[in-house]
Amino acid sequence: MRPESGTEAFFLPVDGSERFCLLHLPPGTPRGSVLYLHPFAEEMNRSRAVVARQARAFAAAGHAVLQIDLYGCGDSAGDFGDASWARWQADAHAGVKFLQARFDAPLCLWGLRSGTLLAGAVAAELNASISLLLWQPVLSGKQHLQQFLRLSLAADLLEGRAGGGTEPLLAQLAGGESVELAGYTLAPPLAQGLAATTLAQPQVGQAMHCIEILPGSSELSPGLRRFVDAGSATAESCADAQCWLTPGVLDCPVLASASLAALRSLQP
Repeated sequence: MRPESGTEAFFLPVDGSERFCLLHLPPGTPRGSVLYLHPFAEEMNRSRAVVARQARAFAAAGHAVLQIDLYGCGDSAGDFGDASWARWQADAHAGVKFLQARFDAPLCLWGLRSGTLLAGAVAAELNASISLLLWQPVLSGKQHLQQFLRLSLAADLLEGRAGGGTEPLLAQLAGGESVELAGYTLAPPLAQGLAATTLAQPQVGQAMHCIEILPGSSELSPGLRRFVDAGSATAESCADAQCWLTPGVLDCPVLASASLAALRSLQP
């Protein structure tokens, strides 16, 4: 039976609570299925419009796309301050199982920023023939965490307080205490899990394509170039808006075109 095109909104049970999901269905039998893994904290909210538009474009091109709000994020159960990296991995695995049970089609993990770290970790655990489409891949969770902590310094300066650097915040997390910054409560299980994660190279039989958004530049960053040269992943850069940084970005046409071409190659 051919599924109807359109969007389904529902709650997916995971470990005794629920995750809010949007499932975008293609007009006909899916050529592939895609699980989207969103970025960290405010980057999720800023990029939501661009991601939703891209998910609909993927569906129109024949792919079933599942967007899942991780625990403590968006409309899912829980508070961000109670989230952990292990719990987010469990959420991602639940999304994979849902897609595999519903569609007999190749699977692609699509991530943005910290979502790329989660996609890489889940792909390594699955050890199956899947593909990965990574927007602005994060290579080091530790570095990503430090960048997030620097937001607190910016807030201190804006409010006329002297910033104390990231070291006190890292020490607080290492001591088992949560930190409050940029409107979020960051707990040690999430911070430590993120910091311990690096982007995994694709397993044998897996395909990975990275798209780096670098306005005004056609060259890959040195870090991503080294990552690609060290394994089997492919990568390209595109000049478009960095939607996870700038509020109000509704469309990234260059990124959208590159992503459609990449997904067609990953799921022919």
